[in-house]
Amino acid sequence: MITALIIAALLWFVVGLYLGRGYLAWTGTLILGIAAFLVDQGALTIGLQITAEVGAAIAALFGIPAIRRVVVSAPALSFVRGILPTMGETERIALEAGTVGWDGELFSGDPDWKKLLNFQPPPLSEKERAFLDGPVEEFCRMIDDWEITQSRDLPEDGWAFLKKNGFFGMIIPEEYGGLGFSGLAHSSVVVKLTSRSITAAVVVMVPNSLGPGELLVHYGTEEQKEHYLPRLARGEDIPCFALTEPTAGSDAANGQSSGVVCNATYDGKEVLGLRLNFSKRYITLAPVATVIGLAFRALDPDGLLGGEEDLGITCALLPRDLDGMDIGNRHDPMGIPFPNGPIFGTDAFIPLDFVIGGHDGIGQGWRMLMESLAAGRSISLPAQSVGAVQLAARVAGAYGTVREQFGSPIGRFEGIEEPLARIAGHAYFMDAARRLTCGFVDAGEKPSVPSAIVKAYLTEGMRQCMNDALDIRAGAAICRGPRNILAQGYAGVPVAITVEGANILTRSMIVYGQGAIRCHPFVQDEMAAVAEDDLGRFDRALFGHVNFTTTNATRSLLLGISGGRLAKAPVSGFEAPYYRKLTRYSAAFAFLSDMALMTLGGSLKRREKLSGRFADALAWMYLGSAALKRFSDDGRPDEDKVLLLWSLELALFRIETALAGLLDNFPVRPVAWFLRALVLPYRLTRKLPSDIRGSQAAKALLEGDERRERLTADIFVPKDDTPGLGLLERAMEMAVDARPVVAKIRDAIQTGMVEKTPAETLAERALEADIITLNEKGALDSADTARLKAIQVDWFDAETYQALR
Repeated sequence: MITALIIAALLWFVVGLYLGRGYLAWTGTLILGIAAFLVDQGALTIGLQITAEVGAAIAALFGIPAIRRVVVSAPALSFVRGILPTMGETERIALEAGTVGWDGELFSGDPDWKKLLNFQPPPLSEKERAFLDGPVEEFCRMIDDWEITQSRDLPEDGWAFLKKNGFFGMIIPEEYGGLGFSGLAHSSVVVKLTSRSITAAVVVMVPNSLGPGELLVHYGTEEQKEHYLPRLARGEDIPCFALTEPTAGSDAANGQSSGVVCNATYDGKEVLGLRLNFSKRYITLAPVATVIGLAFRALDPDGLLGGEEDLGITCALLPRDLDGMDIGNRHDPMGIPFPNGPIFGTDAFIPLDFVIGGHDGIGQGWRMLMESLAAGRSISLPAQSVGAVQLAARVAGAYGTVREQFGSPIGRFEGIEEPLARIAGHAYFMDAARRLTCGFVDAGEKPSVPSAIVKAYLTEGMRQCMNDALDIRAGAAICRGPRNILAQGYAGVPVAITVEGANILTRSMIVYGQGAIRCHPFVQDEMAAVAEDDLGRFDRALFGHVNFTTTNATRSLLLGISGGRLAKAPVSGFEAPYYRKLTRYSAAFAFLSDMALMTLGGSLKRREKLSGRFADALAWMYLGSAALKRFSDDGRPDEDKVLLLWSLELALFRIETALAGLLDNFPVRPVAWFLRALVLPYRLTRKLPSDIRGSQAAKALLEGDERRERLTADIFVPKDDTPGLGLLERAMEMAVDARPVVAKIRDAIQTGMVEKTPAETLAERALEADIITLNEKGALDSADTARLKAIQVDWFDAETYQALR
């Protein structure tokens, strides 16, 4: 009886830990309950009595807040205060910027999947859809990326079209003359433009990303809004934003640009203002900008504003013709001719009214930038990445169908299937992540951690897929010219990888470094309590954290042993096990994160390799979640099942690999051995998508069916024989239509009805043998003609070649 009760109590204890019902309360209840039973039965030995008494003391010590605060929390507060790294004001602002949403659920160890599936992002409005189908399509038909590359600029009528149709005012509210578009619409415009011209996409996305327009909408004075926003919306003013410096790239908060408060003459009047000295570089649109947003550190050495000398980072708007400013020179970023260049300022004076937000905006620039960064970073580069990958999918699939070697389309060869599968799978989950993150933005969130994830991991996905697409096209991919529509996108990959936070930095420092504090349910509260010396708040956060950690430790072990089968799933279909597996890894991730914080403390901030692996795990949980969300939102189409499974198998493999890498390299080895037993009891179990799965995924791009259309639905597809994609599309359509004819001839050869001859005479032999009809031969001939035309590459005479850019 005693044994049964102990077993029942232990099960109760474990269930309590698994459900997170309070580790300390459950411990006290368990020990005292067993002790009480033993006392009642007269079976309490001296040893058990001591155990019960110790257990009761522990329960009282940890379970009664008044005792716990004095004996445990107060010493812990002093200890933590001593080990916490120093946090500057700029770092604090960056950590506090943005909101926590689904990323917090993934950090919890037990994500609420119903919450994700019930979240309904606002769809495109009729006005937004009409803009995509109207002006955006028309602009794509107007321009030619090869001509843009050779002329080193958009054509004049292209610039005029963009201005006339409000492309530069997508994020500006309608009340100021802008389009007032959603994040999803803004993103969709960039996706489509990217598929036609990287240069055009960059020119449009920069004014609608972090810069003067965005900052004015949220922080500008009414006078500034009324003056600038209508002009920006109409394209009368072209904006740029100058942040990066020679000595401050990723470490943007430590720039050397300065503005000293002083009195000087401006427009013939003596006014209080700022004398600016700055050196900026890599500033997109700077060569053509008429209004320049500038970030600098404001200084008041003479106390003219009556405060501190160092007023902090400040943002101001400068006219192009400002005395002392040198602007107009250009960088050449990988040969992509979007306007980009340096800006210099020497003793350039501006009135205080030029500061965004006026006098109240002085010293608020870093807060403005950090609070606004999430929206822009969620949209521009992820959209560019998705546009490039969808184009790669469309081109590689068509080329794999029309290009033949050894008598067969190259898409049938397993060596080609492998990269095709990667492109198809990436196209599926990358667009899922884009849509989900835009949905969060449109719902009013400022998803700082998800925005960093989609920026870094979607641009990396673009790099992988562009490499794969060029491998598939082989020689046709390395010969530049009007027919090679992937060359500029390929050349532009390093630009996307680098800007808005280089991927190395974003992965190794930002995603997890920010997420560990922002997304954790207790760490930020603990840090705030330490900073405020608030013992009561620290006590609640600390013991909430203890319960959180022990709960996830228990869940990690039980979910690891069961392969996630104990976790709940919001659906009952084939995808249910994947929800459970992601929950299992969420618990493991949360537990490992706490153990790293506990054992490494402030030094974890400097262990960027570990932080990068944490970032990998979190990012792939997010990407896997997005794929599941897309499948659900799309109505669970059976034909997309293989793409979802490919995406999830890749995500789970990447997550487990990241967690294993953490344990392999965890510096406190005895702790690592213990953690491995809890988190990965069977070591590595996940594998990359199988060859069969890859073959199935590749077919989504080769059949010319609805799957291919859905995977590439957001890009521009020419309706005529435009060199490049237009020719490939026509050739693929004809090749697919001719497949039944090819099958007839192949069957006739196998049965001996037609002798195998060279391809150019085979159709004629089949016609003579009444295997195919005259119309069928005509379809086959037309397909062959279109194929030969589509696979040609460009060449140039010597004079033209010498003039190429």
